[in-house]
Amino acid sequence: MATVTLKGTPITTSGDLPKVGSRIPDFKLTKSNLSDATLADFKGKVLILNIVPSLDTGTCAASARAFNMRIKEMGGALVLTISRDLPFAQKRFCEAEGIDAVVTLSELRDRRFGQDYGVAIADGPMEGLLSRAVVVADAAGRVVYTQQVPEIAQEPDYAAALAAAEAASA
Repeated sequence: MATVTLKGTPITTSGDLPKVGSRIPDFKLTKSNLSDATLADFKGKVLILNIVPSLDTGTCAASARAFNMRIKEMGGALVLTISRDLPFAQKRFCEAEGIDAVVTLSELRDRRFGQDYGVAIADGPMEGLLSRAVVVADAAGRVVYTQQVPEIAQEPDYAAALAAAEAASA
């Protein structure tokens, strides 16, 4: 279990992020068109998993916008923003915010992602959501960078995540 905070109050997650050097765990998530997405759908791509509690919060929305803008400038990697928001809400958010370079995925049907990645919030007022974290995997599916953001209200380290993705793309 990892311990993070929500405005200074400690909360725990279901486990720890995948270890750098390990294979990225498979997943089954739901796309905005309600079809399933698995890791195989992104085979051969450098992936930045931007894991967030909900796009309906200011910090999560800011991270989706920031990754959307920065990935366009960088290229060579794909950003997957993953939350427990319904696919309808994710799609509405992206359309309203002009998010067009990020793929949103939902834990609508299969809740194993949060457990397998160690990001399911286990207690506190946000229990049942995902903690804020970033996982970067190279094109071979190996984890090259992780960040469990220590304070949920804090944005992730974009520069470190993008640098890891860029190095994995080279």
